[in-house]
Amino acid sequence: MRSNGIASDLSVLARLWKLFASVKLTVVLLLTLAATSIIGTLIPQNEAPTAYFETFGAFLYRIFSLLGFFDLYHSWWFRALILMLVANIVVCSIDRLQATWKIIFVRHPRFNLARYRQFKNRTDSIHDGDAEKLKALYQPFIARRFRYHRTEETAEGFAIYGERGRWTRLGVYVVHFSVVLLLIGGLIGSIFGFDGYVNIPEGESAQSIQLSNSNQKLQLGFEVRCDDFNVEFYDTGAPKEFRSALTIFKQGKAVVQKDIIVNDPLRYEGISFFQSSYGTMPPNEAILNFTSKATGMIYSKRAILNTPLVIAEDLGTFVLQKYTRQANFRGHNIGEAFIGLLTPLNGSAVEVMLPLKFPSFDRMRKGNVFVAVADFVPRYYTGLQVSKDPGIWVVYAGFILMIIGIYLTFFMSHQQVCIDVARQGQKSRIMVAGTSNKNKLGMQKKVTKLSERLIGLTTDD
Repeated sequence: MRSNGIASDLSVLARLWKLFASVKLTVVLLLTLAATSIIGTLIPQNEAPTAYFETFGAFLYRIFSLLGFFDLYHSWWFRALILMLVANIVVCSIDRLQATWKIIFVRHPRFNLARYRQFKNRTDSIHDGDAEKLKALYQPFIARRFRYHRTEETAEGFAIYGERGRWTRLGVYVVHFSVVLLLIGGLIGSIFGFDGYVNIPEGESAQSIQLSNSNQKLQLGFEVRCDDFNVEFYDTGAPKEFRSALTIFKQGKAVVQKDIIVNDPLRYEGISFFQSSYGTMPPNEAILNFTSKATGMIYSKRAILNTPLVIAEDLGTFVLQKYTRQANFRGHNIGEAFIGLLTPLNGSAVEVMLPLKFPSFDRMRKGNVFVAVADFVPRYYTGLQVSKDPGIWVVYAGFILMIIGIYLTFFMSHQQVCIDVARQGQKSRIMVAGTSNKNKLGMQKKVTKLSERLIGLTTDD
């Protein structure tokens, strides 16, 4: 009974091996991944649940959510397809590597002279000279050009066999391995990496980010501060360049400082901070002009939100309370404005509206002091895309290996040549033939050129 169980297990393993060694499975997996990727393109990814609910309705929302269509590339079944493709490529490569291995790593390859004599694409020539003398010329010539070479005696004379580029047959396996690395690198990034964003106002810090594929926040384990933000504009008003001065703090100490622009991120502990966007925030300070009605004197002061200012000439105190983008005065929108509280020395506090478009607006109040906004400091926030991909170096290695593998596969070949010298009376017949696993036409030209070089050696001598 035990032997039957072992045999059954081996049979199951054999069937699984045969399944994953099938090229048909590769085609099916690739088509399935392509089809599911189309779904990921048609359905917007990682949006708010309410947006999906409104677009697809309750029934389809539940089905698509269950299938993971709203975050397709992080779904368990998409990762399972990637793993199956990895296993398929590995098993296919191992299954076919045995025959290639015997060709590459054989110490003394088989040499069938009759096979080369039957080649149609060969060169034949007759030359004066002794066969032994030709052997002394040809052997070192072939040895310099072919890593493996050997000479065999024949009934009529001798044959020299040369071979190079066996290892280039591994090019296709290098490509296979590079694809495996690309897929594994993508899986590592998908499982252990993240992608998110954070908006940081100038002078403020953030210790967490909002994840792109969920409503969750992720703690960074350190602090990111936006020390400064600058934006330059074209004459048309379009942004030319925006730059953020960032500082990373770890345990209260500044560890990294860098000014970042688009495509020039700050990287720390495997996390990259990319300059993604920017926006304006309500300003928290302004330069105010206080004009005394009695003397006509103008006093300029820097006002900070919620910080009282004492006005000269005992005109009272002023507190800048807030900024609004759309101020309303008697039912009319008067645009951007600061709002403050003026408290005369001997009087009741009064709310003062300071629209930016109308500097003389406060004169309508007819008080002892008129207030106007002389200038204010624009306040920005920097929008950072934050990502971590621990599989990126695996992906880079895969790309490098793919380039190497493609070069080996398409631009290099396993070449074999045979020089057969046979005595014909006082002369010698020289046959040159060769073969290659790729680029047969190019190999034919090389055989012709090799024959010409051999004839040249004989002539020079």
